[in-house]
Amino acid sequence: MAKENLNDLQAFVVVARERSFTRAAAQMGMSRSALSHAMLALEARLGVRLLTRTTRSVSTTEAGARLLETVAPRLQEIEAELGQLSAMRDKPAGTVRITAHDHAISAVLWPRLLPLLRQYPDIRIEFSVDYAFTDIASQRFDAGVRVGDRVDKDMVAVRIAPDMRMAVAASPAYLAGRPIPKRPADLTAHQCVNLRLPTRGNLYAWDFQKGKKAVNVKVDGQTVFNSTTLMLQAALDGMGFAYVPFDVVQPHIDAGRLVPVLEDWWPKFPGYHLYHANRRQIAPALALVIEALRVRSLGLPATALPR
Repeated sequence: MAKENLNDLQAFVVVARERSFTRAAAQMGMSRSALSHAMLALEARLGVRLLTRTTRSVSTTEAGARLLETVAPRLQEIEAELGQLSAMRDKPAGTVRITAHDHAISAVLWPRLLPLLRQYPDIRIEFSVDYAFTDIASQRFDAGVRVGDRVDKDMVAVRIAPDMRMAVAASPAYLAGRPIPKRPADLTAHQCVNLRLPTRGNLYAWDFQKGKKAVNVKVDGQTVFNSTTLMLQAALDGMGFAYVPFDVVQPHIDAGRLVPVLEDWWPKFPGYHLYHANRRQIAPALALVIEALRVRSLGLPATALPR
């Protein structure tokens, strides 16, 4: 098959997954009109319609869905095999794309991967901040980071951090003249800094645990973020209570800039895990990233986990 036909098939896969010529064109670095013409030419050569176009969206026809299911995995295999050629070079090279939320990047990934970047100048790492449970295969990421080891089928989870404790705190200015919460339910009478989850679009209900008793509280406030850093800043600026990892607020608590509450209710969550596709061969750059992040002191090796 000619090279341009392979390019057209790859372009079709991106359009079908993005369901948008605009987003697909931006991802591929080409104009929307050129991409549209390429898809029309592909359909003409195959003699079948692959895409249904409307003014608002693009979807696959029955034939298009069948082609996507057949071609996409094979194109990924070709891309993976070509990536293995970098192993023949003297130095590991290439780009590793990782999706994670901002706390995982700042607290775990960046401190451990910075020495790696300095040691291997031909390796590049692209971080994408996202709180969603990203499908790394469809979004073309090499790895993702989640709290805990819940991963999809055919993925591998690698422990990269110890268990994480969440904390609740507010500024002295906010607490001035207000009652201190004694129970998690008391937070409903206070201003709180909320987190919106992109996966479902709803606000995160704060989890608490004391012994065997677990509760979650839906809080309210004037501010909603999807960034740990911004939630912390809102608390420092007197906008109410923030629910963030303890390591983030500890320096501010020690300095008196924030006041902790409900300490005996602060829950623990399984630590961060890096997940990646379960393949026989891993690109050398990704392999170095995994080894740099792996937690060995906990005695927790990489494990293939079910859905």
